[in-house]
Amino acid sequence: MAFENLSDREKMILSNLINFYISSADADPVGSRVIANKFDMGISPATIRNTLQDLEELGLVQQPHTSAGRIPTDIGYRFYVDYLLKPEDLTEIEKEHIKNTLLQQGRGINEILGQTCKVLSSISNQLGVSIAPQFRSGILKRMNLIPVTSERVMVVIVLKSGLARSMVIEVEASFNEKELQEVEALLNERLGGLTLGEISETISQRLADITGNGKLVKLFIDSKDKIWIESKAEDIFVSGAENLVIKPEFSDLLRVSDLMKLIEDGSVLSEFIANAEDEGLIITIGAENKFKEVINCSMVTSQYKVGKVTGTIGIVGPTRMAYSKLVSIVDYTARTITDMLSGLKQ
Repeated sequence: MAFENLSDREKMILSNLINFYISSADADPVGSRVIANKFDMGISPATIRNTLQDLEELGLVQQPHTSAGRIPTDIGYRFYVDYLLKPEDLTEIEKEHIKNTLLQQGRGINEILGQTCKVLSSISNQLGVSIAPQFRSGILKRMNLIPVTSERVMVVIVLKSGLARSMVIEVEASFNEKELQEVEALLNERLGGLTLGEISETISQRLADITGNGKLVKLFIDSKDKIWIESKAEDIFVSGAENLVIKPEFSDLLRVSDLMKLIEDGSVLSEFIANAEDEGLIITIGAENKFKEVINCSMVTSQYKVGKVTGTIGIVGPTRMAYSKLVSIVDYTARTITDMLSGLKQ
């Protein structure tokens, strides 16, 4: 729906209504007299009331019950975000707080991402989320095979971006260190320079002609999903559930139950955020989400990058959230993580 013909007065009243509603503690509908008293617009409550009726007919606001004030609809929030939003700059103190908090537990990527969701949660008073880089687009620089026991091998994947991930796999047959070194050299020769996605899709063909060390080689073919494709449920960091359950929007037990399912099931939350994994800052509002657990929530996300590898951070909360502040928090934090991880690469 297009709203090009919205008048300046309609835009101003809609913006003031949303700003007041967002800042309120109890999420009560906003009446025309409240808007007139709170904002010096030079127009009467009656004029504001008539304008609100026009906005309601356009689907931008709604009246929860007769004689109540209005609240924004999802469409109203979308118009506000797309056309009326004025990002609020972070203070230098806030920027330093974000930087310092991200490095509190160390400079490893998991430590940084673990701190990221915590700082997003604390500074926004919403749910903070961070997702580890999606290695699928990363280019393999080398892989190391390290014997752990006679039946277990640690596989270390190092990307050209400098990022690395590791996992331990079980080996059915015993092996010696020389055999492991031979397979390591072979895998690096055949697979180096390919993206992990390409390796996952073509490893069977690329290793089909190998005869020596057949059992070990077959192990890497059979374990391709575990080695080359990361589990999203395991790569998500969440903090701040306690921030949401005390908000008026989650006073309904069913909504709280849905929220808890969302937080506990990392795969659902990860897929939810993955839908917004476009480059740049993305705001998803209410019914724009396809998951029922977050149908009453909004999400502000942004990507961070390390070379060609990307990950996502974001904030999830009720649609009644301070978008002007949150977009600045998420954008700055994503850029800070990119700088930090690029520094790790160097």
